[in-house]
Amino acid sequence: MSDNPASGANRAVATSPYGPDDQIGRLNLMTAESRAAVLSRIDPTQMFDLSVDYFIGMPSWQMIGDPAYQIWMTHTPHGTVNEGLPGISKDMTEYVSYSGDSILMYTHTGTHIDTLNHYGYHGKIYNNFTEREHLGSRHWQVSGADKMPPIVARGVLLDFAALRGVDMLPDRYGITPDDIDECLAAQGIDLQVGDVVLVRTGRMREWPDHVAWGENPPGLTRAAAVHLVERGAMIVGSDTICVEQGPATDDDNYTPVHTYLLAEAGAPLIEALDLEEVAAARVYEFGFFAACLRLRGATGSPLRPWVFPLRKN
Repeated sequence: MSDNPASGANRAVATSPYGPDDQIGRLNLMTAESRAAVLSRIDPTQMFDLSVDYFIGMPSWQMIGDPAYQIWMTHTPHGTVNEGLPGISKDMTEYVSYSGDSILMYTHTGTHIDTLNHYGYHGKIYNNFTEREHLGSRHWQVSGADKMPPIVARGVLLDFAALRGVDMLPDRYGITPDDIDECLAAQGIDLQVGDVVLVRTGRMREWPDHVAWGENPPGLTRAAAVHLVERGAMIVGSDTICVEQGPATDDDNYTPVHTYLLAEAGAPLIEALDLEEVAAARVYEFGFFAACLRLRGATGSPLRPWVFPLRKN
């Protein structure tokens, strides 16, 4: 059945080809052989960290009430001396300077990955798990961040800002399938099954300005997301707050790329990637490595991705 990118109405979640218990979707494309192929080609002399740091006041998704990032001390050296520690002498607390802290954050803050229970249709998520049967009081019982394996895969950077000769794509620019094919040709690379595809719009140049980075982002259209999956993408990521063009142009779906990738394709998303350094180096093909926190049932998790260039075969 061909896809109709013009409308997001009346869509349904997909059944996984990997069986009724599958909770990781296209991450099944990672195998011992695919990991070995990537590891055999990396150039470890050059590494790029694609994550942002976390700090009070950082941009995050707050427009519908989700909490901003917070950090606070739970123990300080002098506070421990004043308050004391059970069973520990004051002399010892003065000698041993103890610090500790706690954080509060929405799981979709900073550089993070979206898991397959993040979006669905009509109360269902990918592979026909339902909220009635699989959602507890605190979290989903399936398809959470705890199910996601560490990622070791070939990665590809699509630098659309460079393709268009600009530092940053315009607000709300919708990336199309034709843009993708043109970018691949210009960079002299192709897509392979199991790739992590990273989309550079240039928005990270505005980080950490809440408005300039976060509002009206350029990004993928649904048709472009479909095109990437059909060409082999396992995961799709971007340097923006939502990967997709925003606000959406589809009157029937306010987040058509998220719902397609997660609920229909079983492909996780990565958001808020810092792609500036790797783009400046014109490294378009690399070994991609990342792991999320194993937060049981969570719809997303902070992610620390790093990449090494791949040597040519």
